[in-house]
Amino acid sequence: MLRQCLMFICGLLLSTSVWAAIDTYHFSSVEQEEQYRDLTQSLRCPKCQNNSIADSSAMIAADMREKVYQLMSQGQSRQQIIDYMVARYGNFVTYEPPVTPSTLILWLGPLLFVIGGGIVIFLRANRQPTTAMLSSEEQQRLAKVMADKEQK
Repeated sequence: MLRQCLMFICGLLLSTSVWAAIDTYHFSSVEQEEQYRDLTQSLRCPKCQNNSIADSSAMIAADMREKVYQLMSQGQSRQQIIDYMVARYGNFVTYEPPVTPSTLILWLGPLLFVIGGGIVIFLRANRQPTTAMLSSEEQQRLAKVMADKEQK
């Protein structure tokens, strides 16, 4: 009995791949299918962050793929579909967010950091060493130390 229960549990664990969802969509042309693949590759999954919705297995990515298919079936253009996704999920869903006042620091930050570092390096390299003037008493003491060193 125990052996049968263990075999049943192992069978259940090994069959979880059966539950994986496979998207099957019917397109009217090869061009429309290519446009769908291109769109799903160019939109980022909000949950996975570094995966496109085509590569992600997250539920939100599946919903987004379904919505892309629905919008394409309605005859909307690529830009209209991207605009819809940006309006719904924000600029994050595109791999190249537009330059806006809120994203300006993301675009200019690295450049400003490199320029600032270059200025600091340039100023430190061109700085003249400061020589301190010795008082007459310190000069006499230095001369005495140097003379003692020469005698030894």
